[in-house]
Amino acid sequence: MSEEILVNVTPMETRVAVVENGATQDIHIERSTSRGIVGNIYAGKVVRVLPGMQAAFVDIGTEKASFIHVADIVPLDSNGREDRSRQSSAIRDHLHEGQKVIVQVTKEPLGTKGARLSTQLSVSSRYLVFMPQVDHVGVSQRIDDPEERQRLQMVLAQALEQEEMLGSGGYILRTAAEGVGTEEIAADLRFLKRLWAAVSRRAKAAVKAELLYEDLPLHLRTVRDLARPGVERIRIDSRESFSALQAFCEDYVPEVAGLLECYSGERPLFDLHGVEDEMQRALARKVELKSGGYLIIDQTEAMTTIDVNTGSFVGRRNLEETIFKTNLEAATALARQLRLRNLGGIIIIDFIDMKNAEHRRQVQRALDKAMQRDPARNKITGVSELGLVEMTRKRTRESLEHILCEDCPVCGGRGVLKTAETVCYEIFREILRDARAYENDRLAVLAGQSVVDRLLDEESANVADLEEFTGKTISFRVEPNYSQEHFDIVLL
Repeated sequence: MSEEILVNVTPMETRVAVVENGATQDIHIERSTSRGIVGNIYAGKVVRVLPGMQAAFVDIGTEKASFIHVADIVPLDSNGREDRSRQSSAIRDHLHEGQKVIVQVTKEPLGTKGARLSTQLSVSSRYLVFMPQVDHVGVSQRIDDPEERQRLQMVLAQALEQEEMLGSGGYILRTAAEGVGTEEIAADLRFLKRLWAAVSRRAKAAVKAELLYEDLPLHLRTVRDLARPGVERIRIDSRESFSALQAFCEDYVPEVAGLLECYSGERPLFDLHGVEDEMQRALARKVELKSGGYLIIDQTEAMTTIDVNTGSFVGRRNLEETIFKTNLEAATALARQLRLRNLGGIIIIDFIDMKNAEHRRQVQRALDKAMQRDPARNKITGVSELGLVEMTRKRTRESLEHILCEDCPVCGGRGVLKTAETVCYEIFREILRDARAYENDRLAVLAGQSVVDRLLDEESANVADLEEFTGKTISFRVEPNYSQEHFDIVLL
């Protein structure tokens, strides 16, 4: 499979696209005014403890107070290691108001919610994740070869002994560590040792809410996290960022340096590979399938729903075969859309009803297989009693829609507007209320063009009856800046 990474850098934002076989699969966006904070470590101050929720709000210096649940608190002993004898499900046994606490962000602020925090700290390098509070050693689940997993654990043990770092903490060998030797792991251990020493010094010196450790910017994280085996090249359209990536690769990931390519063509990089068009389509509610069917994707606060429809696809044999083929295509397409749009949380999929049990199993297997390529952790249940497939996908950052869009100021995010007819009847009711309350002889209605047009045309007879009933003269004026739902009634 051909895979490449495209990096578009401007002073305002950095965008990264992962392209597989010519199709955009993943998009990451980081804006200079609102860089993501997942992975950052802060010295925070507990501002409120909520025993009823077994949680607390913590001030880490961001706009919104962040949130930590008791399950995300690791009790420590005097040496800074996890103390299992102090495990408690009562938040007041761990935190009190005004307490200084060192925390790490595990989820970005989403909507009205603040960031999600944990006291289980970790810092990352190219091949390792270092966890100073535990002694556990693990291997990424994406490395599924048992012999390679065992070899990596032996390599890490040798490197720890070589660097005299046995007992220094816990480690997880990342997917990128597959195939590397002792020297590469030892170099990462030295880097992590220096990094953690600096974070510890800042943590001890902190007297207020402040940032102690910040994760790498997006274009550097791309090389560290996304340059998996199979990536053929990494194209960057900024010479300055290209130089920074070269320097970073020489220090930390020399095997990736040969994949870097500075793009200097006249046509924008994302336009050349169709990423801009793909991003626009990813903001649409409707996703067309090649067969003629389509998906309807609705993202709400509680969950995301996906409805599968046959559309113009009529098939060649019978209805059951048409439905089966549409569902198979939809399973692959929606898995890609989840990655592309970065949709997380609870996801409900309404496939077209299938009578054949074997067809249902094949669609389920197709969805499972398509989701295996998704780097975000996900879990898919079977078909529910209502014929729906329920799944969850780990959400750690805002969706593409939330990054690029905001609620419509006209409809307030509802996605619909009251009809001109509905607004006219609201105006009539308001006029009746005003007629009873005030003794004036004339009223002026200020409204949008579509509403005034209807009042002067289809509703003209009702307006005449209303004038006769109230004994008042009613005039109308178009306000170009008013939306269809907005109107005012002025006493003259």
